Amino acid sequence: MPAFLLYKHKEVVAPLTNVNVLSFSMSLFGLGCRNQKTFRPKKNAPSGSKGAKLQKHIDATLGSGNLREAVRLPPGEDINEWLAVNTVDFFNQVNILYGTLTEFCTANNCPTMSAGPKYEYRWADGVTIKKPIEVSAPKYVEYLMDWIEAQLDDEAIFPQKLGAPFPPNFRDVVKTIFKRLFRVYAHIYHSHFQKIVSLKEEAHLNTCFKHFVLFTWEFRLIDKGELAPLSDLVESILQL
Repeated sequence: MPAFLLYKHKEVVAPLTNVNVLSFSMSLFGLGCRNQKTFRPKKNAPSGSKGAKLQKHIDATLGSGNLREAVRLPPGEDINEWLAVNTVDFFNQVNILYGTLTEFCTANNCPTMSAGPKYEYRWADGVTIKKPIEVSAPKYVEYLMDWIEAQLDDEAIFPQKLGAPFPPNFRDVVKTIFKRLFRVYAHIYHSHFQKIVSLKEEAHLNTCFKHFVLFTWEFRLIDKGELAPLSDLVESILQL
């Protein structure tokens, strides 16, 4: 049994204060004292009153400590706006989480982007790299974060102006982003969980992953087959 399954029940039991998960993760993982140079600037949610309103809703519901409530579409809100704001939040969160491990996740230690012995991920973005290539885990994450940033910065995909329409393929883009972000979590759990435990951060990682799983499940953003590397952990989260 993978070691992380022995710790799957550990979560932060105290309710989150009135901050979003990004701030929560930054404080819990001690950012500011190590690896600062490895972090990308925080991405901001789409501008305009709508994005700010939805961000406040996320902060408020996370403050209640009820993650299932936090992921639900607020009554009367547009689902694409909700997906957009949360996509930015989850990108920031995974960026921060992985950043705490960059001194351990190196090309020497992780020559392939894997999630256990059965799953290996190769990189292709369909534009500059059309044929999937084998790369180290840190290189894969670097490619991934660059690619996601490009999507978030493209106003034809993630509109910044209030009332601007979302493209017909918006949900497909969001699903690809979340599918690939899941791979970072899968790699962390399979390759670096013992380090997480030694740093006494496993409860915080589990809480962040629970939030991620509940959101993706609520909106059916990741096919069940893609979740196979962490299937037992995902099932335990959904049954709680």
